[in-house]
Amino acid sequence: MMELSDLLIFRAVVEAGGVTRAAERLHRVQSNVTTRIRQLEEKLGATLFIREGKRLHLSPAGQILLDYAKRLQALADEARDAVRDGRPRGALVLGAMESTSAVRLPGPLSDFVQQHPEVCLTLKTGNPQQLAAAVLGGDMDAALVTGRIVDGPFEREPIYTEELVIVARAGHPRIGSKKNMPPRAIVAFEKGCPHRARLEQWYTERNSMPVQTIEITSYHAMLGCVVVGMGISLVPRSVLATFPERDRLSVHALPRGSDCAQTDLIWRKGAMSPKIQALIRLLKPPA
Repeated sequence: MMELSDLLIFRAVVEAGGVTRAAERLHRVQSNVTTRIRQLEEKLGATLFIREGKRLHLSPAGQILLDYAKRLQALADEARDAVRDGRPRGALVLGAMESTSAVRLPGPLSDFVQQHPEVCLTLKTGNPQQLAAAVLGGDMDAALVTGRIVDGPFEREPIYTEELVIVARAGHPRIGSKKNMPPRAIVAFEKGCPHRARLEQWYTERNSMPVQTIEITSYHAMLGCVVVGMGISLVPRSVLATFPERDRLSVHALPRGSDCAQTDLIWRKGAMSPKIQALIRLLKPPA
């Protein structure tokens, strides 16, 4: 396998005009440089120099390799500088729940892109289990998650605390009263959504689970179903600010202690980077 050091020796021979001067520049013995060039030719299966006595001239294959050697060395230098200077750069794949992506992230991510133009940002959505699995598998650099995620393989930073509320159509009787019958349906994301789990737990504790669960893939569609009386739902209060028909909903508080959900940024243990540090600075509200 060709190594970067092979290319550095090859380039030194070209620029020095011969093995002897290249050996002096590289602080190597001449025989070592000669051997490395021959080994490189064997690896590539091509002659890199045309030898005329003690003089060396690049062969056509050598001309091609020289261009690649310059580009690869420049890339290696760039990688070294990127590691040393600590600036955010390169690809950053961030995961988040749908509500977080829609409500919390547009402003901070816009600022992030403007402040760190060398970072190529990608945002993906999913439920917390999907996001955690993607981070652990290396498909995401970090993710914003709510609910119980095992600490073992992750590091985390608390970012937001969301107030959770139950929403129903306008005029719906107060939810939580023992006199009220459970709704026919709850409207929620697929299994794995922590807000759905909390709403199901709410009714399980009261021995009055709704008959049906209607699964929806976006909050605005979910709230639209609630408006027309298809069922009730549990959402972060912040989502309501983005819904144009807010006045056609009734909002019902949960008991204290059940009405909050913390959102953390998680990343794989030991994988903190300048990109993640910069992201935390923009996501985390001032104390």
